[in-house]
Amino acid sequence: MKLVFAGTPEVAVPALDALIASERHEVAAVVTRPDAPAGRGRRLVASPVAERAEEAGVEVLKPAKPRDADFLERLREIAPDCCPVVAYGALLPRVALDVPARGWVNLHFSLLPAWRGAAPVQHSLMAGDEITGASTFLIEEGLDSGPVYGTVTETVRPTDTSGDLLTRLAFAGAGLLAATMDGIEDGSLQAVPQPDEGVTLAPKITVEDARVDWAAPALRVDRVVRGCTPAPGAWTTFRGERLKLVQAVPVPDRTDLAPGQLAAGKNDVHVGTGSYALELLWVQAQGRKPMRAADWARGARITEGESLGG
Repeated sequence: MKLVFAGTPEVAVPALDALIASERHEVAAVVTRPDAPAGRGRRLVASPVAERAEEAGVEVLKPAKPRDADFLERLREIAPDCCPVVAYGALLPRVALDVPARGWVNLHFSLLPAWRGAAPVQHSLMAGDEITGASTFLIEEGLDSGPVYGTVTETVRPTDTSGDLLTRLAFAGAGLLAATMDGIEDGSLQAVPQPDEGVTLAPKITVEDARVDWAAPALRVDRVVRGCTPAPGAWTTFRGERLKLVQAVPVPDRTDLAPGQLAAGKNDVHVGTGSYALELLWVQAQGRKPMRAADWARGARITEGESLGG
């Protein structure tokens, strides 16, 4: 099939690579978000998908909105058979959905109908799921509600952050998306409507969602820290300033600390929760780079009775 691939961040690159490498399909063009300011200089930078497509000699389209007339005209000129999508980052209007004969097929990082929305991996970790995965489905105008072509599953490991899990799903999902394109092309794959039961939503994680509640059980705090790493980053406050929690581990045999109470040893830092303690391994103070929690505690000269979170 002739394909136009839509995607923007680094997590979409493995799928683009898999399709470029396919001997059965032609990636005629890539659609991605416009260049965005990045770094201290705030200079405009192309998306990871745009950079990879340019390296491969694939035409890159960067519409401000996917309903822009110039973009739609070029899309019709290319006349793709199908448009695979991975984390493109913009809603596709009906006028765009109607262009490819076999539709737009999205790779979504959950086992649909679970975790429909922008942050499926983060929500899966924060909910304590033991199994997750990725799904390919035909895009409709509803939120991740279209019929499903295929899935792959992935075990959630006890120390996974959302970054760890998303990286594994990106590569497993790349193979799934390529296989889905093969099945659509040869007619061996038919999309199956999603069940009405089991629908859960995964909206974008806000900064407030990432704030740690130290009165919650340790397992809940651990899930928030891992689910919000690397973005937007779990956080709390210390002496009135924000402190990001980069890495922590539960310590079930320590129960002597009140919620938020700090205990700094020579080489470790513990904090109390609503159940048992967590050991802070890496933190990031406001305006500073990430550092080992023990180094941070020595520099802060934590006194007995001080707490996190006010």
